[in-house]
Amino acid sequence: MSRILAIDYGTKRVGLAVTDPLKIIASALDTIHSKDVLNYLKEYVEKEEVEAFVVGMPVNLDGEDTNNTPHVKGFVKTLKKTFPDIPVHLHDERFTSSMALQAMITGGFSKKDRREKGNIDKISAVIILQSFMEKEGI
Repeated sequence: MSRILAIDYGTKRVGLAVTDPLKIIASALDTIHSKDVLNYLKEYVEKEEVEAFVVGMPVNLDGEDTNNTPHVKGFVKTLKKTFPDIPVHLHDERFTSSMALQAMITGGFSKKDRREKGNIDKISAVIILQSFMEKEGI
């Protein structure tokens, strides 16, 4: 059984989330530095079967590109080249950071934990993955 892995790409940090093998639950996986993400994914794919990547695509409310969109598009191009046999799906990531912060508050995270940007990135990746799974009927 394979997993779907979601990526919330940023120029400094990358939040990762993954489904369980039955694709029922999306869970936070890790937050890593953007320069280390491809090596991390290579190691992960060696250990776990990944059927697809879902990358959060940043867009403004009006649908236009953000400052980070070109960076994400460049990363997606590299991701496809590095893993040519694994499909890459792009998914709208509008509001995921604010939703992640709200989920942390609701979940009882301390202020210290909420200020940790890596936690927001991981939870944003989970939200991207859950949203993708709902949209695709998984």
